[in-house]
Amino acid sequence: MWVWLRMVMAMAVALLPGGFPLLLAYVTTRTLRARWRVAREQAAGREVTWRDVVATLHFKDLVREARAAL
Repeated sequence: MWVWLRMVMAMAVALLPGGFPLLLAYVTTRTLRARWRVAREQAAGREVTWRDVVATLHFKDLVREARAAL
């Protein structure tokens, strides 16, 4: 499933004028979901908010995820 999605995203970036924002949205969503899972595992009983997740996000993490996505 993920392999097909990666292939479609690569084609969208190459062919569509709006492909780059689509790739950015995909990478951001993928990174935030991964961070959300990690934050829930480390929460130890307390509620996790989006602010907690976004506060730990760095640009280098987005770049790393973008490279892994392609």
